[in-house]
Amino acid sequence: MKAPYMIRQEEIALVIDAQQETFLKQDSGFLRDALPKIPIADSFASIITGIRRCGKSTLLLQLLRKDYQEAVYLNFDDIRLAGFEVTDLGRLHREIEQRGVNVLFFDEIQIVIGWERYVNQLLREGYKVFITGSNASMLSTELGTHLTGRHLSMELFPFSYSEFIRFKSLDSGEDAVMAYLKSGGIAEYIKTGIPLILNTLVDDILMKDIAVRHSVRDINSLRQLTAFLITNIGNLVSASKLVGMFDIKSPATFLEYFSFLKDAYLLDFIPLFNHSLKVQARNPKKVYVMDMRLYTENAVSTSDNTGRRLENLIFLHLRQQYKHIFYYKDRGECDFIAMKKNEVKEAIQVCLSINDENFDREYNGLLEAMQYLDLKEGYIITLNQQDTFEKDGRVIRMLPAHVYLMSPA
Repeated sequence: MKAPYMIRQEEIALVIDAQQETFLKQDSGFLRDALPKIPIADSFASIITGIRRCGKSTLLLQLLRKDYQEAVYLNFDDIRLAGFEVTDLGRLHREIEQRGVNVLFFDEIQIVIGWERYVNQLLREGYKVFITGSNASMLSTELGTHLTGRHLSMELFPFSYSEFIRFKSLDSGEDAVMAYLKSGGIAEYIKTGIPLILNTLVDDILMKDIAVRHSVRDINSLRQLTAFLITNIGNLVSASKLVGMFDIKSPATFLEYFSFLKDAYLLDFIPLFNHSLKVQARNPKKVYVMDMRLYTENAVSTSDNTGRRLENLIFLHLRQQYKHIFYYKDRGECDFIAMKKNEVKEAIQVCLSINDENFDREYNGLLEAMQYLDLKEGYIITLNQQDTFEKDGRVIRMLPAHVYLMSPA
C-alpha cells in the first residue's frame, strides 16, 4: 500500500516565506470600517468569515501594520499545500516555534480537517490566532466541539455604501446609489472594472467552497440553480415548488444547495416572520445576492429590475448590522423585519418610486407589520422621495436610499 504524501517542514517553510513576502508587499489598501471591530481577547481565536475576495486578507494586513510588529501568515488555499492534512500540522508547529513569533494569521484553514484541535492547542500555548475563511459554517458546526467558548467571530462583507462612496470620492446622493447598484462592493472589481474577476469568483465559490467541500457531483445543475436564484432576487423561492427543475428531483437536495450557497456567502435566504420555527421552515424564503455586481454579471434577465436591485441593496445594508432578518406577510406585506437579541428593531418597506398606484399597498403593508410588532416607527425606502406620515401614534418615514444608507447604525 502506497504511503500517504507528507509535506516536509522544509516545504512548509518555503511556502510561508513566499506567501509572507507577497503578503507584506501588498498595499494596506482602503481602511475598512471593520478594522476596529475585529474581536480580540487573550486565549480566544479571532475568526473572520465572508465571501471570497471581500478583503479578509487585506483586513489582516491592516491589523498587522496597526497593532503587531510581525506575524506568521499562511494561506492554506495554495496549490503547494495540496494534500495538507492534520498530520502535517505537527511539522507546521515546529516551523512556527523556530520562528519565535506568537501572532498567527491563517487564511482558509478550514480546508484542513481537524484544524480546530490544533488552534485550541495554540491558544493553550499562548499564541494569538487570527483565522479567516470563506464559509459561514466555521462559525457553527466546525467550532462547536473543540473551540466552544474559545473563539470570537465576525463577518466581513464587500464594501458598504458608505465605504464605496469614500473609496470612489463620491458625494452621497441618488447618483452615488445608482453607481453602487451598478458596481457592487468587491474592491478588486471596483478598481479594475473587469467582469472576469466576478465570473471567476462565482466559479471559485461553486467549485472550491461547495462542490469540493460537499462532494457535489452535478456541477451543471448547481450552476443553473445559482443563476436562477440570482436572477430572482427579492422573490420567494420554495424547494418543493422547484422540484424537477435543473434535473434536481428532491426538495432535500434543493435545501442542501440553498444551505451551501448561503454558507459560502454567495446568496442569502430570509424566512417569513413567525414565532414558530416550523412555520418559518414550511414557508417560502426570499432570496438575495451578497453583492450587487454579482447580479449584473450572473442574472439571466433582460429587464433592468432596478426596484428589486434597490431592495437587495437595502437588504445588504441590514445584513451588515443584523443576523436575523425576516419578511412579513399576512393581509399585507412588508419587505424586512430586522431583529437583534430577540427584539425587533426595524420594519422596512422598499419601493423604487411611490405613486398613486402603489402607495396604499406599501403604506398599509408596513403599518400592519408595525401594529403587529408594536413598533412606533417604520421606514419606506425609495430612490429619491422623502415624506413623513403619522397614524395612531406611529410614524412612517419615507426616505431616499442615500439618506437611509448613511444613517448611523
